[in-house]
Amino acid sequence: MHTDIPAYGLWSLVILNSAIFILFAYSFFKPKTPRDWRSFGAFSAFLVALFTEMYGFPLTIYFLSGWLQSRYPNVNWFSHDAGHLLETLFGWRVNPHFGPFHILSFVFIGGGFWLIAAAWNVLFAAQREGRLATSGPYAHLRHPQYVGFVLVMFGFLLQWPTILTLAMFPVLVIMYVKLAQSEETDAIGRFGDEYRRYMQKVPAFIPHWRRAGGQPSGTDIRQG
Repeated sequence: MHTDIPAYGLWSLVILNSAIFILFAYSFFKPKTPRDWRSFGAFSAFLVALFTEMYGFPLTIYFLSGWLQSRYPNVNWFSHDAGHLLETLFGWRVNPHFGPFHILSFVFIGGGFWLIAAAWNVLFAAQREGRLATSGPYAHLRHPQYVGFVLVMFGFLLQWPTILTLAMFPVLVIMYVKLAQSEETDAIGRFGDEYRRYMQKVPAFIPHWRRAGGQPSGTDIRQG
């Protein structure tokens, strides 16, 4: 089912992949405030933890090796392919890179990065024009960039679940929710009813697709 070639201890790949995805996210998110850097730093830590187990040291495989070997004795759990745990546990018998969970992970990862990039373009234009960002993703979500980060992380969990990243994921989701709430408190303090009207029309994280736009314009704020 899996190749017998071990695929760990490749620390150069840990560094390379972490750097590529972190820089890619940075090019779209462009953190400025301490709040931005906290959210971006947490996302970066998630990626480093992920790629460390993907190519460096398979902590999850070691931790679960007794149970995995007893349930799946014919699998070489220290091959790279075996690290795609969902495909293996659900009995996918061919290359896991073409498995359903792996393909679905690309949908979430690609969609998340697209949302981060699209939101940044709208926000950047709004900042230059001195108005509130309400078009594009901001017509459907008040915090599209935070939602984008969550989608990317969830996609990676589908592709390569680990104990550490599974533990980090809900913590990071809660952190993004609290950051969003903190931002909105600041926005209400600065812009009052203008932002309250925006909040009433546009949901924070889960879009209502029945409405495409028509939000009020005004002075720009930093929106996640």
